[in-house]
Amino acid sequence: MLRVRRSSRARGVSLRREQRARLPLRKSLFGRLLAVSALVAACSVAATAWLAVQTTSGAIKQEQGQNLTADARIYNTLLGYAATHPTWDGVDSTVHDLARQSGRRIALTTEQRRPLADSATRPSPPALPPEASAIVDPLSVDTTLSQTVGRVGVTADRVDPRAVGPFRLPAAERTSLQRAADRSVACLNRSGVAADVVRGPSGRPRIEVVGNDPDRVQGTRCASDELDEPTATERKALGALNQLADACLKRQSRTGVRLNPDLSWGDGPEPMPSAGVSARTPAPAPSVRTGDDDRATASCVGTARREQLSSYVASPALLFIGDEGGTTVPGFDLSPTNTAKIAGAAALVLALTVGATMLAGARLVRPLHALTGAAQRMRDGEDSAPVLVTDDNEIGRLAAAFNDMSAHRARLEGQRKDMVSDVAHELRTPLSNIRGWLEAAQDGLAEPDPAFISSLHTEAVQLQHIIDDLQDLAAADAGALRLHPEPLRIEDVLGQVAAAHQGWAETAGVTLTVLAATAGTHGPELTADPVRLHQAIGNLVSNAVRHTPAGGNVTLHAYGSECADQVVVDVTDTGSGISAEDLPHVFDRFWRAEKSRSRRTGGSGLGLAIVRKLVEAHGGSVSAASVEGQGSVFTLRLPADPAQTGSGEWGEAGGSGGESQGASTGVSGSAAGVCERGSCAGGPQGAVSGHC
Repeated sequence: MLRVRRSSRARGVSLRREQRARLPLRKSLFGRLLAVSALVAACSVAATAWLAVQTTSGAIKQEQGQNLTADARIYNTLLGYAATHPTWDGVDSTVHDLARQSGRRIALTTEQRRPLADSATRPSPPALPPEASAIVDPLSVDTTLSQTVGRVGVTADRVDPRAVGPFRLPAAERTSLQRAADRSVACLNRSGVAADVVRGPSGRPRIEVVGNDPDRVQGTRCASDELDEPTATERKALGALNQLADACLKRQSRTGVRLNPDLSWGDGPEPMPSAGVSARTPAPAPSVRTGDDDRATASCVGTARREQLSSYVASPALLFIGDEGGTTVPGFDLSPTNTAKIAGAAALVLALTVGATMLAGARLVRPLHALTGAAQRMRDGEDSAPVLVTDDNEIGRLAAAFNDMSAHRARLEGQRKDMVSDVAHELRTPLSNIRGWLEAAQDGLAEPDPAFISSLHTEAVQLQHIIDDLQDLAAADAGALRLHPEPLRIEDVLGQVAAAHQGWAETAGVTLTVLAATAGTHGPELTADPVRLHQAIGNLVSNAVRHTPAGGNVTLHAYGSECADQVVVDVTDTGSGISAEDLPHVFDRFWRAEKSRSRRTGGSGLGLAIVRKLVEAHGGSVSAASVEGQGSVFTLRLPADPAQTGSGEWGEAGGSGGESQGASTGVSGSAAGVCERGSCAGGPQGAVSGHC
C-alpha cells in the first residue's frame, strides 16, 4: 500500500513538472503555427480584396470611359439637332437610331419632365432616374461632354457653333461664294499651294491652306474680294445683333459699340483675312479691351446672341441615358453595407483558417507533448511507457524512433548495471584472496613461503588480466584500439597459437591440432595486426580447451572463402557444447554458461567479447555454431588480401576441411565448408551468424 501511494505521489510530481515545463503560447510550436497561419490568412484576404478592388475598379473605369464616350456622342448628336431645328418634333427617329447603335436607353423630356422622345422598348418602361444625365441646350453647351468627342470648342459664350439662326446663307449666296472659293483654290493649286474649301455651319465657304502656312498665299494674287465681304444676309443679321447688344448696354448706361463679322467690337470694323484665306487652326482671337466696359460689352453680346438665336433653336431638354433595366452608368459603390460584407467575408475566412490551424496544430503538438513528457520522465529516472504511435508520418516515425531509443537505453542501463556488478564480482574475488592471505600472514597463520608467494602472484596476475581485458574493451568501444597491420600468412599465426597453448592442452588431456594445407598449396594471406589476431585466436583456443574434457580434440583450420573474399578461421572442439538459448549470448561481456561464476568452470567472461571487438576492428566478423553435448565451432571471417581474391585455391581445401570437422565434432552438416560450395545461407554456421 505504501508503494502504491509513493508511485501515485511520484506521478503527481511528474505531472506538475510537465505542466510547469509547458512553453508559453508565444514560444510554442502551436502558437507559432497559429500566428503564421493567421498572418498568411490575413495577407491572403487583404491581397485578394486589393486585387479584386483594383481589377473591378479598372473594369469599371474602362466601362465608364466607354460609356462616357458613347454618352458624349449621343449628347453631341442631339445638341446638333437642337441647334438646327426650332423644335424637338421629329427627334424620335434620331433617338431610336442612337439607342440602337449604343445599346442604351435614351429619353428626352422637357425641363418639366414631359416626355419628348424615349427609346424604351418595354410596354411599361422603368421610371427615369431623379437626376438627368445632361441638359441639351445649344445656347448653353456642357463643355465637358462637348470636348469628350473631340469637337472644336464652343464659343466663349457657350453657344453651339451649329446654332447660326439668321446668319444661315440662302442658296443663291452660298452658290456665289462657293464659285469664288473654287476659283481661288484653283489659282492656289496652280501656284503650288495646296488648299481646300471648308463650308461652315452657316453655309459660308472658306479656304484652308494645307500645311498651316497662310503667308504663302500673299504673293499668289489669288485673293477674292467677294469672300472678304459679308453678304446681305450676314449684314442684316449682324445689324440686328448689334441693335440688341446696344440696347443691353444702354440699359446699363453704357455707350454702344460696332460689332464686326467675327463678333468683336470697336470703333471700326476689324479687317478680315486677305482673300478669305485661313489656316486649318482657328484664327487668333482679336484684341480685347480690358476694364468694366469690355466685360459689360462681352456679356451683352452673349445675351444678345442667345436672344437672337432663341427662336431658331429647340428649347432646352433633359437627357436621360441608362440601361433597359433602368440603371445608369455603373460605378463602384463602397457603401457601409458593402464594407460590412467585405469585412464579414474576411473575418469568416480568417476564422475558418484559424480554426483549421488550431485543429491541425493540436493534432501536430499532441504527440510532441507526449514525447516531451516521456523524455522528462526518462531524465528523472522514472519508468517511461512507450509513446503511442498513431500515424505513419514524420512525428509518428519520431515517436517510433524515441520508443526504440528508450528501449535501447533501458537495455544499456540494464547491461551497465550488470556490468558494474560483474566487474565488482570479478575484482572482488582476487582482491579478497590477496587480502585473506595477507591477513593470515599478518596474524601468523600462514608462512610467507614460496607457495604463499606463488598464490599471491597468481591472484595478482588474474586481477591484472581482468583489468587489461577491461582496458581493451574500453579502447575498442571508444574507437581508440590501435592496430599495426602487416602482411602475414594465417597458417603461421595458427602455428604460433597452437604452440603457445600446447602445454596447457596436454596438461588437460586435450589434443590440439592445426589442419595442414592441401599438398602443393599455401595458406591464405591477409593484412592484419599479428599481435591482436594472435590474441583473438588464442582466446578462442583457451575457451575451447577449457570446455573440452580429457580425451577431446581442439582443431584449428584456416581457408579462403570464394563467396565473400574472406579468410575463414575455424576453432572446433568436441566439448560440452552450448545450448540453443545460450548461444546468442556467448559474445556478451561477463557472460558464462556456468551461472555460479566459479573459477573452476570458467574465466572472467570477457574473452569472447574481446574476440568480437578485435575481429570487428579488422573489418571482419565472428560467429558460433554448436550442438549441445557434441561440441562447438567458432568461426572468424577476415578480409582476404586482394592478391588472393578469386583464386579458388582454398575453397576446395576449406570444403574438405569442413567435412572433416563436421565428422569429428558431430555437428550436423558442413559447418565450415558450406560457404565454399556457393551456398552462403545454408548450414548451421549460416543460420547462427546470419551471413557467410
